[in-house]
Amino acid sequence: MMANPDEEQPQTQQQTEDYLFKIVLIGDAAVGKSNLLARFARDEFHANSKSTIGVEFQTQKMEINNKEVKAQIWDTAGQERFRAVTSAYYRGAVGALLVYDISRRLTFDSVGRWLNELQTHSDMNVVTILVGNKCDLKEGREVTTAEGKALAEAQGMFFIETSALDSSNVNAAFQKVVNEIYYILSRKVMQSQELKEKDPDWMGDGKTVVLQAEDEKQQETEAIAKKGGCCSS
Repeated sequence: MMANPDEEQPQTQQQTEDYLFKIVLIGDAAVGKSNLLARFARDEFHANSKSTIGVEFQTQKMEINNKEVKAQIWDTAGQERFRAVTSAYYRGAVGALLVYDISRRLTFDSVGRWLNELQTHSDMNVVTILVGNKCDLKEGREVTTAEGKALAEAQGMFFIETSALDSSNVNAAFQKVVNEIYYILSRKVMQSQELKEKDPDWMGDGKTVVLQAEDEKQQETEAIAKKGGCCSS
């Protein structure tokens, strides 16, 4: 069942994970964002799924280097009329899947606009992977794999083609983003620990310092959701 932003998350979940990463799904309407999330989180596919209204999120736990990572994945509406609402949900995001439909070139042409919006509303560098979805539609392909790779390389993004219908590369796409966020964070933790060793009076304690700002942004984001921000006009 899709997580409800209005519901309090169980305290046990808040206490057990070592890391909590907020990841957003962005891209034009009907590129398959919701089905990618459904396939990853619940191994489900809904051929007649309706467009997402506002914002929903799903949590998924993963283990990396014996650390428990909780990925909180936000599914943002792609429709133009919801863009002003969903922009609030970029805050605190550390990862993003920017999705287009390989059988609809217009959705590929929109990638630049979505990337600009992500960069405008994010407070930091976000680990981003460009996802060419619906690669099962081979006969209807309008965007080549080479074009997707070239754009991703030019914009400093990772790249992958997926199919929520047959599960191709779906797990790999999400895992790539989560793993990269984890390793970036791990490097920062190591750096902060080295600073502490050099200066015993330094007040940092590794992970806490690195994540403090993100925790505050996460609390702010969830407060917006609890006020009904995801569906208000």
